[in-house]
Amino acid sequence: MVILISGTGSNMAALLEAAQDPAYGVRVAAVGSDREGTRGIELARAAGVPTFVVNFRDHPDRAKWNEAMAERIDEYEPDLVVSAGFMRILGPDVVGSHPAVNIHPALLPSFPGAHAVRDALAHGVRVTGTTIHFLDEGVDSGPIIDQVAVPVEDDDDESSLHERIKAVEREMLVDTVGRLAREGWTIDGRHVRFGRTAPGRTEHSVSDATDTKENR
Repeated sequence: MVILISGTGSNMAALLEAAQDPAYGVRVAAVGSDREGTRGIELARAAGVPTFVVNFRDHPDRAKWNEAMAERIDEYEPDLVVSAGFMRILGPDVVGSHPAVNIHPALLPSFPGAHAVRDALAHGVRVTGTTIHFLDEGVDSGPIIDQVAVPVEDDDDESSLHERIKAVEREMLVDTVGRLAREGWTIDGRHVRFGRTAPGRTEHSVSDATDTKENR
């Protein structure tokens, strides 16, 4: 898989640690970012993982940036792309070529976008959480794979709530990516199920790259 990050790379670090165990079923081919000098890229390089940066500011518009990002990702021929704290919207050049998943700090479809934790607090919800979903061309609108709820405490501010969400999202991300790799998945409309036991539906496996590409 290729992991995409924009910042410190805490979720990326959890995936790199998990991937050290051969039984996890994942090889991290590369870590990419949309900006230079991030802590996450430094950590990946220190771990000996190939890295690349496609700086958004180096391109005249979003379409050209997406095209350049897709070209870099394609070099590694990933079976799965993981957006782990990546703050740019990936266009059809990427999500149309590779299965891609994203982690989001809210219980989608509630509170999509870049300010999910702030929006949840402002709305006064008593429970929020985190969602892992497949990416499509919308904003946090792809089929949901898994979710974990996180209660909102009376004295929570954006920072404290986000830290508790991060703690559960790392565990969910590592578990979910591992299951996708080992078991494959089936997508039926907006319903995602692990395994490959639903004939006639869109099936995927990251253990067989040829099969994965044929079924996209």
